[in-house]
Amino acid sequence: MRKRSVTLKGHRTSIALEPEFWAALDNFSEHDDRSLASLIARIDRDRLKQAPPPGLASALRVYVLKRVRTKD
Repeated sequence: MRKRSVTLKGHRTSIALEPEFWAALDNFSEHDDRSLASLIARIDRDRLKQAPPPGLASALRVYVLKRVRTKD
């Protein structure tokens, strides 16, 4: 596990993910021409719409899995 800190809604938060998930998120943010923080913020907003909302780390892993499956 590797921890990284990001700012979401003005607050710093630490997220622990496996290096492979961080690498995928970095690649997706680069592909989308957006910052990693911006991508994580979007995933965070989407996860909060779910009932009950999953944890952020879980939401990030599911995002990576879905995106890899669709090859987008």
